[in-house]
Amino acid sequence: MAKIVDFDQAEKKARERNSEIERLKYTLSHAGISQEEIENALATLSKGTGKELYIGTKKSSQSKVRFAQYMQNNWEFLRKNKYLTTREKTFLLDIVPSVAFDSNCIVIDIKAKTPVPANITDIAEMLGSDRSNTSKTINSLKRKGIIAKSESGIDRNNARAYAIFINPHVIYAGDKDNINNALQVMFYKAMKMPVMKDLPDKLF
Repeated sequence: MAKIVDFDQAEKKARERNSEIERLKYTLSHAGISQEEIENALATLSKGTGKELYIGTKKSSQSKVRFAQYMQNNWEFLRKNKYLTTREKTFLLDIVPSVAFDSNCIVIDIKAKTPVPANITDIAEMLGSDRSNTSKTINSLKRKGIIAKSESGIDRNNARAYAIFINPHVIYAGDKDNINNALQVMFYKAMKMPVMKDLPDKLF
């Protein structure tokens, strides 16, 4: 007589085994403390403090390392479309160490508590270039939607000074999942421009 297999029962047992394996893995990865014990402890602490608590880990020393992200697919797209000149690409690569976190503004010192926006003269000095060529490159990148200018509110020698920002779709020093709102407004029109509107990776 053929043996009748109860597939529902077999599936139930398989789920129970998987659940038990997951509980064991959790216990082993949390110094032998079960998930239930941890959840009960958190519930007790939450009740005592009146706040919702969760388990976190201390930030590593690497979390303080400053870095900027190159949008690789977008760079490749711009390269294939010959959108940037060699001088413009060199400028963008060389200026990365001076791009402030979150604001994406080119600043004099990214380590300063309150970074000061760099003007064209500052940028020329940073790059070891002359002011005229630096100004031409910046204006060219501005026309292409790669750079934006905004009044910095800092007067130097009674002259109006501008802060210079880089489009985060090209280079971004910050959390790409939480783009600064001011940057989104600043580059809204730029992302409607020919070529730029077709970039493969959009952040906003």
